[in-house]
Amino acid sequence: MEISRFKGCLLGTAIGDSLGAGREGSFDISEVRDIGSRYTDDTAMLIGIAESLINSRGFNGDDMAEIFIKNYLREPWRGYGWGPPRIFNMILKDRRRWDEMLDKELYPGGSFGNGAAMRIAPIGLFYYDEPEKLRDVVHKASIITHSHELAIEGAFLQAYAVSLAVSESGPELDRYQFLQKLKESTRNREYLKKLQIMEDLLKDKAERIKVIKYLGNGIEALNSVPAAIYSFLVNDDLEESLVYAVSLGGDADTIGAMTGAIAGAYYGIGKIPIRWIERLENRQYIENLAERLWQVKRDKK
Repeated sequence: MEISRFKGCLLGTAIGDSLGAGREGSFDISEVRDIGSRYTDDTAMLIGIAESLINSRGFNGDDMAEIFIKNYLREPWRGYGWGPPRIFNMILKDRRRWDEMLDKELYPGGSFGNGAAMRIAPIGLFYYDEPEKLRDVVHKASIITHSHELAIEGAFLQAYAVSLAVSESGPELDRYQFLQKLKESTRNREYLKKLQIMEDLLKDKAERIKVIKYLGNGIEALNSVPAAIYSFLVNDDLEESLVYAVSLGGDADTIGAMTGAIAGAYYGIGKIPIRWIERLENRQYIENLAERLWQVKRDKK
């Protein structure tokens, strides 16, 4: 459990988010090399999860929802989607509970977007060595805003990918073993299909247009989490993973953020280009947050 990997994961998320912000479309991969000056709600909510895990020394739904609301009210301009602010208002003004699956009152069957997956990385870090608890905590942290099965399972796969990445100790990543562990962990057929397709895409080094066709690049968890995992697996370093993720277009900031979380957890802060770290807003706070999260986890072991 290296502190550099905790830092790499949180900073990688923010950098991937900033790299993709404003690039929701298709463009040449050579154009995607410099991050913007700001991150979006993806990183803002990830910060909230990390802050809550540190405050409560683990998951506490009341605290996490309160921090989400506080951070949103302080920076409502981060690009939040339509649903979360309305859910925050229900909790704050209507005194509703965080675990009432309030999104079902906004979306029939609940939201299946990637809003839970985009922020879940700190939970993947904190519970990296407790896979059963990881699934339970991901479920609870997701339903604050996203209660659809596809949203929750996508968040779990993203968190589990982070936990696998931060645990890797070998000199070289075995991509197919990594993918096999993800297949064995999923409880949803739709995600299993995507992971099976991913194996074929990896073997063929498929063109991006084919990756987009079969894995997706949209705002739905099912159409973005697999793309993020693939972006990590198909490349050999952190920079190329993030550039590739953003070049898929679509929901580029979120796919970039999720890829950055996995790649950062695997490669560590030392493999993040200095030019990206220097440009990232709030970088010192995010790095300190990762260090504190690592310390709390170490103290609990």
